[in-house]
Amino acid sequence: MSRPPFPPFTQETAAQKARMAEDAWNSRDPEKVALAYTPDSQWRNRADFFAGRGAIAEFLQRKWAQEIEYRLIKEVWAFTDNRIAVRFAYEWRDDGNNWFRSYGNENWEFDEAGLMRRRLASINDLAIADSERKFRWPQGRRPDDHPGLSDLGL
Repeated sequence: MSRPPFPPFTQETAAQKARMAEDAWNSRDPEKVALAYTPDSQWRNRADFFAGRGAIAEFLQRKWAQEIEYRLIKEVWAFTDNRIAVRFAYEWRDDGNNWFRSYGNENWEFDEAGLMRRRLASINDLAIADSERKFRWPQGRRPDDHPGLSDLGL
């Protein structure tokens, strides 16, 4: 199994990889998202450490059950050979209808087949009012004409 584009990355292919990841995560399909990672992919998400596609899918299922109306934007920060650093923000609400914007950074490392073998994510949550939301597209893929993080001042 492979997932183009493959390393070594260029500015264009790194941005393509980040948008593909954003689109997959906005699908909120844990099984689909897990296929972008190696079978033994190593993860750190906040204070959670785990490995493997099964654990990734289980984690994402729990995440999206709690983070309702999840919408994400990713932006490449830096890249080299087989690594990409992205910054991101996502908005979501809890079951009490309280809105949040979560900000973070991810460091990604890919194998030669373009699968992510390591993901290190640091994330902070900010409570926001509904009126402060910036990500209001219909659930799913962010429209191509929707502003990115830099354009939104985030």
